[in-house]
Amino acid sequence: MNFENPLISGLFIKRYKRFFADVKVNNKIVTAHCANSGSMMGLLNKNSKVWLTESNNKKRKLKYTLQIMEDEGFKVGVNTHLTNKIVNHALEKNLIKGFSSKIKIKSEQVFGENTRFDFFLEDGKVKSFLEVKNVTLKRKSKIAEFPDSITSRGTKHLNELINATKKGFKSYLLFLIQREDCDRFEIAKDIDPVYSKTLIKAIKHNVKILCYDCKFLPKGIILNSKIKLQINE
Repeated sequence: MNFENPLISGLFIKRYKRFFADVKVNNKIVTAHCANSGSMMGLLNKNSKVWLTESNNKKRKLKYTLQIMEDEGFKVGVNTHLTNKIVNHALEKNLIKGFSSKIKIKSEQVFGENTRFDFFLEDGKVKSFLEVKNVTLKRKSKIAEFPDSITSRGTKHLNELINATKKGFKSYLLFLIQREDCDRFEIAKDIDPVYSKTLIKAIKHNVKILCYDCKFLPKGIILNSKIKLQINE
């Protein structure tokens, strides 16, 4: 998955109104779109190195987008609008273990009355739903965690993935860890105990959990290696 334009480096100043970030670029302060609704816990450190891109859309109110932040010398992808693009690229290139290279991919598939999953996959007679969650949180050495704030929407998706398995579909939840410095993944049950309990329930109902980290390239971000899932009940 390539960026729209080359990356521009800067220094992080502050995030405010959730979707705005001030960044110092060449001794000038610019305001960038911060496409991340999470808390971004552990990342909002003043003067940390960040990277932006400039949009080709001249009608945009904010012409810059915050793409990457640095944490302890490692890059972290914070633009959640890119998450599904990274996964879609991985599906097309057969980078995710367990999926055939012949699968048909449909994005934003409706399920039931009030749910929309990120992907619907068809491989012959096998039909699957795949939901994706972006992960940026790291509080312990080499351990990525999700969520970084309470996520009732995430809990709803888990319950709907369970419902999908009951109706004969295969269900997958992929945690995309937009970091290069983690080799394990855990659920942050102290942050959202309800989500933690629901995930354990989902696993017992045959919802398959996938965890992958990312590799940062000069022109973009791609899915990289499978990461070990560690469940603490």
